[in-house]
Amino acid sequence: MNVGKLLTKSARSFPDNLAIAHGPKKLTYAGFNSRANRLANALYKLGIKQGDNIALLQYNYPEMLESMFACFKAGCGAVPINFRLHPNEFSFIIDHSESKAVILSPEFNEAIIEIRERIPSVPHLITLSGAENVLLDYEKLISIESDEFTDADVQPDDLAWLFYTSGTTGMPKGAMLTHRNLIAMTMNFYADICPGFGDDDVILHAAPLSHGSGLYALPNIGKAVPNVILESKSFDPELVFKTIEEYRITNMFAAPTMIKLMVDSPAVDRYDHSSLKSLNYGGAPMLVEDLKNDMVKLGPCLVQLFGQAESPMTITYLSHKDHVQEGTPKQMERLASAGIPRTDVEVKIFDPDDKELPFGEMGEIVTRSDLVMKGYWRNTEATAGTIRNGWLHTGDMGFMDESGYLFIMDRSKDMIISGGENIYPREIEEVLVQHPAVREVAIIGVPDPKWGEAIKAVVTFVEGKSATEDELIVFCKDNIASYKKPKSVDFLDELPKNNYGKILKRELRAKYWEGKERKV
Repeated sequence: MNVGKLLTKSARSFPDNLAIAHGPKKLTYAGFNSRANRLANALYKLGIKQGDNIALLQYNYPEMLESMFACFKAGCGAVPINFRLHPNEFSFIIDHSESKAVILSPEFNEAIIEIRERIPSVPHLITLSGAENVLLDYEKLISIESDEFTDADVQPDDLAWLFYTSGTTGMPKGAMLTHRNLIAMTMNFYADICPGFGDDDVILHAAPLSHGSGLYALPNIGKAVPNVILESKSFDPELVFKTIEEYRITNMFAAPTMIKLMVDSPAVDRYDHSSLKSLNYGGAPMLVEDLKNDMVKLGPCLVQLFGQAESPMTITYLSHKDHVQEGTPKQMERLASAGIPRTDVEVKIFDPDDKELPFGEMGEIVTRSDLVMKGYWRNTEATAGTIRNGWLHTGDMGFMDESGYLFIMDRSKDMIISGGENIYPREIEEVLVQHPAVREVAIIGVPDPKWGEAIKAVVTFVEGKSATEDELIVFCKDNIASYKKPKSVDFLDELPKNNYGKILKRELRAKYWEGKERKV
């Protein structure tokens, strides 16, 4: 089934239900569907065909959901771009994905013009407002189109969502998520995360729609419930709690960093948040002590999700009933776990030879289900290395207990998770090594009470040259997204290496993680 039919069916059966609220702007399901249909017709008129890709570079606006569903309905691949990236990274993703159009919010008009020469194969640039020169006006395009549209007849394994996640080679990789993947994800949510969706359910989008919150919209839209989009470009705990009280929000997705900001805010005690049934968190580990505090402050609404772009939303979950403030030693121990496999998901622990390990033994976490991506876009080598014999190799290390609870202990890859964002050291290393004073560099993640992990650069200098910590941090900021820049820099005469000349990052990290329960 075309995943776009989630909206088509909801609009047909519940046309007057509130679909989207963003400040004073409100759309019913009939209105939401009408605008998505108009956009799909406009894209076809521009010459875009079923099977083409369309890049979406927008802050959290109603048009982001309209654009997503227009792509699905038209049988096109939606390519959501993290709006926190650097324009250099925008251009790579747009060009590599072979997108035939970019639909952007006005904050990026200037940036897209600056990189126009680097994306010559993109014929159409559509902005939500401020159109001039090569930029087409979104509202003008859809205003002249019919609101009738027949959803494209797609195959289950046709591309629906092309999500770019950073790669250890320094170049982002596009995880190809199909209509089958997204429908399976949606059904999975109904089974495990938000069972018993009812007329009183309302979702709050406080996290980026280009990430998990956008995917999390699908099961909500499939049940015709309101999607409230936070009217802020940054995470504002006061506004979050105010919105929860105003709309009686029942479910939302958040990174652990966002939850920490919520419970640390005085607003947690000033507003009524008792309507929350499912506050789904994921994207980074949650410290047990923080989790216990969150349960006290927020009540019995927490659900943990473990997954990755390659197996969207999610692989395992720690359910409501597992979030206990008092329980048996085994129950309390499991607060440090990522829960059990989702209803229709298989999870195993493999050794380096891809042999299954028994309960309690550490190895690589692998998974198999209808949620697993089709592969990486235009990267058969990376696909072959990640999906072997039908199993997705996550790169995360852990073990399962005798009841099937998964404990994530470390990463076989060097990825850093800071504030819920995946950050790969190689990207930063390739920038820093271009500085004339830098001879060698290693990027590592170190503990941070707010962000989970902070980025640290460990640098050696070219003989006779030097640079300050601030200078190197600014150098990074000028070349990659600001959130990827190091928070601190250490200077060494030599980096520790093994007999093959490989830098021993584990050795560099060791002193910072000493005494910590987990190494992520």
